[in-house]
Amino acid sequence: MRPQVYDAYWRFAAERQAIFHRRHRDEPAPWTDDPILKRYKFCNSYRASDRVSQFLIRHVIYDPSVCDLSPEDVFLRVVLFRLFSKEATWEALERATGGVRRASLDVVLLGDLLDDVRRYRPIYTAAFILCAHNAYGNSAKHRNHLALVDHMFRRGGLGSQLARSQSLRDVYESLLAWPMIGPFLAYQIAIDLNYTEHLHFSEDDFTMPGPGAIRGLKKVYSDFGDRTPQELIMRMVELQEEEFARLDIKFQDLFGRRLHAIDCQGLFCEVDKYSRQAFPELKSARVRIKQEYKPATRPLPLFYPPKWGVNDLLTVKSAHSPTSQTVCEASSFAPGQLELMSVPGSAPSSPPRRSTRQQATLRRFPRGGDERDQI
Repeated sequence: MRPQVYDAYWRFAAERQAIFHRRHRDEPAPWTDDPILKRYKFCNSYRASDRVSQFLIRHVIYDPSVCDLSPEDVFLRVVLFRLFSKEATWEALERATGGVRRASLDVVLLGDLLDDVRRYRPIYTAAFILCAHNAYGNSAKHRNHLALVDHMFRRGGLGSQLARSQSLRDVYESLLAWPMIGPFLAYQIAIDLNYTEHLHFSEDDFTMPGPGAIRGLKKVYSDFGDRTPQELIMRMVELQEEEFARLDIKFQDLFGRRLHAIDCQGLFCEVDKYSRQAFPELKSARVRIKQEYKPATRPLPLFYPPKWGVNDLLTVKSAHSPTSQTVCEASSFAPGQLELMSVPGSAPSSPPRRSTRQQATLRRFPRGGDERDQI
């Protein structure tokens, strides 16, 4: 272990979360005295607080307009959104389909739409490096991803696999079995699916570090010893209260929710970036922080999965924040008890008739709506 970098992990987690709370309380900038945090862009200590995750939770999973969807339709929406992780791309897909779901997933028309969109702006986020091979015979990556989702959610596909899941690892392995889904992306999608009201697994059940987290682990630990990267991440989950107390840090958690494995994994990635400035002598494949911090142009009212019991504890409310009256009140299902749309013997639904306006959206996508910064 490198004690100085190890302590920096906890200090970074605390200060980045303190910045989050100061902004949430609408305090004036600057929100930190740390020159590195002040200058550069870093993800939140809690993954669910980042802007793209907030968009996913609020608009893809819990938007009131999709409250009546089957669990399988919700899962499809989550997977399709995360493959692109781009808010503007999702909004284009929603407009074109009248609401993304199995019955409205026309991969040819949506492929044409995205052909048009990418002439004006990127349709993918830069956050993930996605496999670009032509698994479904298309030269364009987005057409292969659309075909993948179409294949995933055919009768007896991923929806049925998720219905049989008994743990977060089961969800991850179900995703990993599909083409174009690597280990880190499978883990990220598994966490996203677990935000829904249809899966209820502990985020500490399983973790899978990405390349950035591995770089951070190697900076914190000079030698892993006999522990795997997953075991080291889980150790951080276990030790958090003890380490904050040792460093005399009053950690402001997420309204009563402690750090979980997905958060501690992400923090290693952020500490890798932070160390490029704080500990430049620790060499890795990345030597600088690419993105400088730019304040978001629009405020982001917070909203978390209702099952966490966090939303009622938010100290600052927005007039646009969902309330218990406006979010979906989805049914809860025990593992293996999901009621799927594509059950054996059921007839597939017919795609809804598109309005003239929706057809026009397919042909051309308007400018605007770039991906937002994180909080």
